[in-house]
Amino acid sequence: MQKLVSVLEKAGKPAEVYKSPDGTRLLVLPHGGRVLGLFAPNSEENFYWTNPALAAPESARAFYASASWHNSGGDRTWLAPEVDVFLPAFPDLTHYFQPRQLDPGSFEVEKDGAGLRLGSRFTLRLSRSKAELDLALAKSVAPAPNPLRYERGLNLAGLEYAGYTQQTSLAIVNPRRKTGQVGLWNLVQMPHPGELLVPTYFKASPKIVFGSIPSEDLAGSDHLLRYRMRQLGAHKLSIRAVATTGRVGYLFAQGGRWSLIVRNFAVNPSGEYVDVPWTDPEDRGYSTQACNVNNELGSFNELEYHIPAVGGEGGPQRCEDTTQIWAFRGERPAIASVVHHLLSPEM
Repeated sequence: MQKLVSVLEKAGKPAEVYKSPDGTRLLVLPHGGRVLGLFAPNSEENFYWTNPALAAPESARAFYASASWHNSGGDRTWLAPEVDVFLPAFPDLTHYFQPRQLDPGSFEVEKDGAGLRLGSRFTLRLSRSKAELDLALAKSVAPAPNPLRYERGLNLAGLEYAGYTQQTSLAIVNPRRKTGQVGLWNLVQMPHPGELLVPTYFKASPKIVFGSIPSEDLAGSDHLLRYRMRQLGAHKLSIRAVATTGRVGYLFAQGGRWSLIVRNFAVNPSGEYVDVPWTDPEDRGYSTQACNVNNELGSFNELEYHIPAVGGEGGPQRCEDTTQIWAFRGERPAIASVVHHLLSPEM
């Protein structure tokens, strides 16, 4: 962690370090509003993927000086629908652009005795309605103790743990006559390759957003979808809110041991989930997504989830979301036991 802190400092993008009472350390990067690093007590090994450009000050300075998207890595917040925010000429799908007022944005840091908060104000134009929305986005981090700490008969010896709670809010300020809907969209970038584990209420059929996912990389039962994220190129799938439980895990090998990242979040099938497949913009209702990226952007996998939207005719003007990240590292049998207790007994 200290090396990454030093590189960012020398590159002119200083980060904040937040430490939980259990020893978890977060590296929070205001540039992009990201939790860039997640570290267990006494460990210098990041659970998250970070851009290889951040390995040295020289390459980091060049990266941040470039006009390209500053994809530093870690846990970031975007806005949906993707077709409205990132495809400015929709239905033309050839031009994908990350609005710089959103990412990296212009986040300001606020500290208090218990936590750390990032806030940003900006205006966003939606490609389909042409509406312009004045938005306020805020994020804060707080502790998330090990959810298995009170479980009897469960041997966690030798397992490293790190976790945090993230609270995110989005508000439409100065509402205008012409409006549209936008929803919070949180994404964690993790080392590639790995396997995504999605508990479901019934056998879910994921929707392919882009790319071609081989059938052997997807396996589904009545209560678990498994996605082996290992291919070249870029591939993305979505799962409907009515099917998802609000908990997703990602399993991968790291440093001779196994790591598991679990995201715990709220799903409200009655809410307006507005992110849609690019080729079927009337198909709403997706809460959970996964994106395999192994191309010129880097080699990482993304665990993504959405929050019901704000805006629209008579819709709410503000929303808040609370989510936890629980991360474990250790030998495979111990990690399998954590999977069994937090995600599915089918592993």
